[in-house]
Amino acid sequence: MKRMRMVTVITALTVICIYAVITFFFLRDEESERTIKVGFVYDGDESAPYTYNFIRAQKKLDDYDFGGRVTTVAKVNIPEAKGEQAIRELIEEGCDLIITNSYGYEETAKRMAKEFPEVQFCQATGDNANEDPVPNYHTFMGEIYQGRYVTGIVAGMKLKEMIDEGVISAEEARIGFVGAYPYAEVISGYTAFFLGARSIVPTVTMDVMYTNTWTSYTLEKNCAETLIEDGCVIIAQHSDTIGPAVACENAAEHGKTVYHVGYNQSMIDIAPTTSLVSARINWSVYVFSAMNAVLNDEPIEKRIRGNVHGHDVGAGFEQDWIQILDINGLIVAEGTEKAVEDAIEKLKKGQIDVFQGNYVGVNPYDPNDVYDLREGYEENKDASAPSFHYVLRDVIHIRE
Repeated sequence: MKRMRMVTVITALTVICIYAVITFFFLRDEESERTIKVGFVYDGDESAPYTYNFIRAQKKLDDYDFGGRVTTVAKVNIPEAKGEQAIRELIEEGCDLIITNSYGYEETAKRMAKEFPEVQFCQATGDNANEDPVPNYHTFMGEIYQGRYVTGIVAGMKLKEMIDEGVISAEEARIGFVGAYPYAEVISGYTAFFLGARSIVPTVTMDVMYTNTWTSYTLEKNCAETLIEDGCVIIAQHSDTIGPAVACENAAEHGKTVYHVGYNQSMIDIAPTTSLVSARINWSVYVFSAMNAVLNDEPIEKRIRGNVHGHDVGAGFEQDWIQILDINGLIVAEGTEKAVEDAIEKLKKGQIDVFQGNYVGVNPYDPNDVYDLREGYEENKDASAPSFHYVLRDVIHIRE
């Protein structure tokens, strides 16, 4: 009897001990599950396609079930001069990760990172992460030249169709491009677009007009209208409003032959009879990876699927950082979808050298700085921010 009682007591104590150990570790794991707040600083709001792409990434965070461990907060329509105030407000609200979406914030964001080393800062389109590096400051951008090149192929195929059908002559294959500023980001983009079109129609030329602002519906629309009046039959853009798409649709309604290629959002609903295609950077890939790194107390660059350069990361189609949006099947040339698929696959495999050909580029800020594209130029080789900044002589014309 005594032995049985002893066994029973030992068994009971063992069960209690096991339960206690399990409970201890369970509670400890529960307590160690970190919760974080992600803050966003936006230069615009949902009405601006560029900003809306970041808002889409934020909404995906909000919609994903992290068991209450992740919350987000945003500051919208923040001028560059108010960037520091917005960042400080986010820190006071308890943000562990702050993502800023405009190049104009980068100096402020980096300075704030030095002041608040416990907070991680991620700057989109920035290029200063590896200059005097700050451990908690990072930059990122999608390799958008790839998307530009593919949409250029779509434009080129439409031009070829118009030439084959006698709508225009080969010499009348002219593209108009509405750009924000003569920055590398814009120049690299429209050059890649142009070279995509030239891979289909070797006679195409391009006229570029700058608005010298990122967001002005009126200026963008006016520039597009001017280019259309001057004979451009396709209008593309690196600007943040729907102005150029509206200009194309209005012109078509008045008998003009013109088509549109968009950026940041599909514009088919705005210009159903003229909008061919659009491309955008998918910011969600980076945002989710950075959030996961902070949530698990890991270095951000180790979590990112992309090309890592120190504290800077970028990628293209191969990691879904770049996306081609709706192709307007009602108006694109026959075979366009297949051509797009083939080009994307080749870009993923590194089989297309976009910035290469019998062209000479000239630095718009220094006419003595020229680049021979027969040598080839590897964009985004050392950084996520675009660096190609040469205007192709004789085939791309800058309009005042």
